[in-house]
Amino acid sequence: MFGSRPPRVLLAKPGLDGHDRAIYVLAQALRDAGMEVLYAGLFTPPEEIVEIAIAEDVDVIGLSLLNGQHMTSFPKVIRILRERGRDDIAVVGGGTIPPRDRRALEEMGITGNFGPGTPLDEIVEHIRARALEARRRKISSI
Repeated sequence: MFGSRPPRVLLAKPGLDGHDRAIYVLAQALRDAGMEVLYAGLFTPPEEIVEIAIAEDVDVIGLSLLNGQHMTSFPKVIRILRERGRDDIAVVGGGTIPPRDRRALEEMGITGNFGPGTPLDEIVEHIRARALEARRRKISSI
């Protein structure tokens, strides 16, 4: 399905959010599922997240925010990716995202938008599916 290279995922916490316990748990779950995982760290600006994603040739960017900035920071990552012509990198969101905002984020192309308590298996399979879609877009653009 993924050839010789496993799905590659960049996890990031854009903006001013110092809560990173859950993203470490998710990173371990993704690694246990056979994915390569990079972590951009805390307080990473959207511009830097996109730079890392392109430089590291990731399939998926996983964004997490608990501070309510998801309607600002997540769309900014998508906008920068589009400006760079990189629709072959999927974006998945998570954090404390009210239901009313999840639909708007989905319409922008930010899928998942998982909240606290979501089973890890559900998130892992969603990211795997998005990585496969992204990989297919990369192959078709060659």
